[in-house]
Amino acid sequence: MGLLDSFEKGLERAVNGAFAKTFKSGLQPVELTSALRRELDTKAVVVARDRILVPNKFTVHLGRTDYDHLNAIGPTLIDELVRQVQRHATAQHYAFAGGISIRLSADDKLGPGIIDIESSSVKGAVNWNPVLDINGKRHPIIHSRTIIGRGSEADITVDDNGISRKHVEILWDGKRAQVNDLGSTNGSKLNGAPLTTAPLDPDSVIDIGRTRIVFRVLPQSADVDQFSDLRIDEGRQS
Repeated sequence: MGLLDSFEKGLERAVNGAFAKTFKSGLQPVELTSALRRELDTKAVVVARDRILVPNKFTVHLGRTDYDHLNAIGPTLIDELVRQVQRHATAQHYAFAGGISIRLSADDKLGPGIIDIESSSVKGAVNWNPVLDINGKRHPIIHSRTIIGRGSEADITVDDNGISRKHVEILWDGKRAQVNDLGSTNGSKLNGAPLTTAPLDPDSVIDIGRTRIVFRVLPQSADVDQFSDLRIDEGRQS
């Protein structure tokens, strides 16, 4: 299997399962990935013997129906698209001027299945920002210590009777993360194993009570507002 085939297969596996019921018809996420891949290949510019520069900022315009389907998923889809763009760039030995930014925008002038991509190269450093995905909501980690529990004194309050008032804490030093169980009644799991204290790697899953927490570290251009590359825009500017 070639690199391009592997690229598409990777996203196909990612959007199966949880996404399958959402996308019974209409534009599929793998088609977005293919369009972004083509945009990279089309806009690739050889700027030196060993450097091929490609865009790092993308606005993906979609028809209203397709946009509404994709909008139901939210940041999780954007995360996957960013990861797949990174993978394709690595496989093709492409380089970016800065962090990757992908936005979706609704355009009532576009019909179903039509994708219109605007892209550009935006120079800047890359910041890596930690976030927690909990019950479909994204929580940026902005402090060195973040407590999760069902009590009002927790930094992130979760409505789950199966967890303690202060259940777990996430420690972040700017580069590395750690998760600690705070002596909870029902315990915690990290990637399926019982948890007391452990390093927290990107894409790790913490289970507490009936709640699943996913820890992610997301790339972002240093010259834009925090987490702006994860927005899903409503409407296209004329």
